[in-house]
Amino acid sequence: MSEIQKLFNKSELRSSKYKKYFSNYDEILSRFKDKDIKIIEIGVQDGGSLKIWQEYFGQNSKIFGIDLNPQCKRFEKGNIKIFIGSQSSKNFWTKLFDQIGKVDLIIDDGGHTNAQQIITAVNCIPNIKDGGMLITEDVHSSYLRRFGNPSKYSFINFIKKTIDDINSLYPKLKKFNFSLNQFIYSIQNFESMVVFYIDRTRCKPNDLVINQGKKFNHKDFRDYDNKSKISKRLKILSFLKKKLSFLDYKKYFN
Repeated sequence: MSEIQKLFNKSELRSSKYKKYFSNYDEILSRFKDKDIKIIEIGVQDGGSLKIWQEYFGQNSKIFGIDLNPQCKRFEKGNIKIFIGSQSSKNFWTKLFDQIGKVDLIIDDGGHTNAQQIITAVNCIPNIKDGGMLITEDVHSSYLRRFGNPSKYSFINFIKKTIDDINSLYPKLKKFNFSLNQFIYSIQNFESMVVFYIDRTRCKPNDLVINQGKKFNHKDFRDYDNKSKISKRLKILSFLKKKLSFLDYKKYFN
């Protein structure tokens, strides 16, 4: 059993997590244990998660809980501080980060709507330190009608767009009007959970490097099929073949 699940099971305060999250968290959060870090968790409810993080990360950590319900202030104790406000409010995030500064880790277990998850990501990611991360839970909400989905503007589609954004660092690719690729260098996806990894030093265009090893001047066979050279007269057929090759793997996108 994972360490975090053990803390979850023995907690005096109620909390709810999908079971697979525990092993995910053990994998990605161990780097922060017993460090002088600042953590935000969105969604306080009965205070159970805050207590788990307090025990897991240790007393050197500073933990900030975010919730809409003023009654959640009752869970302020020791290194836990509660802020009351809306995660879908840009002004709330601006005021919060003016007060507490940049943080190391943010866990979004809030309202799970597209607006809440996207506005949180957009406003929080620039305020995460290098080496930190944003974890968004319950992204299956992007597939559920009760959250206004499926939608072109779902959070899961925002994630896909952000992957395109990271890859747009390649010089020849089209750039986005709105970009977070100066902060995010990697995205990790689990079932119902996504992790944005932040490090500005790793968000630079990728340079091609070639070593001084022996070169054999082999022909490039990427335009050859079954060792038969594609003639100039058949280039248009080759082009069409490449364009239609998606039919072989289209089913994997259904």
